[in-house]
Amino acid sequence: MTQPETRTLDVPGAVVTYDVRPASAPSTEAPLMLIGSPMDATGFVTLAGHLADRTVITYDPRGIGRSERTDPAPETTPGQHADDVRRVIEAVGGPVDLFASSGGAVNALALVATHPGLVRTLVAHEPPAVRFTPDHKEAEAAVLGIRALYERVGLGPAMVKFIQIVSLKGPVPPGFADEPGPDPAAFGLPAEDDGARDDGLLGQNLVTCCLFEPDFDALRAAPTRIVVGVGAESEDELAHRSGRGVAERLGLSPTVFPSNHAGFLGGEYGQHGDPVPFAATLRQVLAG
Repeated sequence: MTQPETRTLDVPGAVVTYDVRPASAPSTEAPLMLIGSPMDATGFVTLAGHLADRTVITYDPRGIGRSERTDPAPETTPGQHADDVRRVIEAVGGPVDLFASSGGAVNALALVATHPGLVRTLVAHEPPAVRFTPDHKEAEAAVLGIRALYERVGLGPAMVKFIQIVSLKGPVPPGFADEPGPDPAAFGLPAEDDGARDDGLLGQNLVTCCLFEPDFDALRAAPTRIVVGVGAESEDELAHRSGRGVAERLGLSPTVFPSNHAGFLGGEYGQHGDPVPFAATLRQVLAG
């Protein structure tokens, strides 16, 4: 795999850092951008290695990893993330194919709705837009409750509730966020509140991402080919169910990818999906 070239880009409210990995051999394929949120570029090293015949672009979302925020805003919206991605694509030279995971998929839907000419094919993998699940009222209350818990007592107790909800199978029960969670120490998380409230997930992106409503009319009218992906092993989990809800609103049948919500990981963050068949499926989807 070719070594990435790291670049920075000044954008309103942040300095965004992104990486460009040139194709291993001359290629006529469009560049492929891989994005997540709040996951940064380090989560895509394995997947990029399996797609080295194309130019691959990764980046750190504002306020995450190497991309520093320069504004005091208490939250970051999908629209802001979408504008950052737009600027990266324009700096590299688009249009691109775009694989977007989790919160990155929500941001990518915001991008395509406003700048469809920059993306040829969007693969939106398990966007956690919870308002499109049958239990959306309970799911929305849980998201708001986790954010309120974070504001009250800090990172550890709120993060264990987040871990619980993302792995929960089936509908979100009423009062989910009010139920006591496990000991944060069991997850390697702090039990004491350090007073900080600027966590990239719980503070900046949780509510704005999960409660975002894409412009489905604009997406249906866009020339971009949109594919919604869901994990074979994450069925009944909230992000999987949200992905199916988004696909239904777009009149699409979701494409099943190997493994789970993070099926492309190959040891990043200590997590292992099934990256070889995942990359093969992504390649087939992009070729289709």
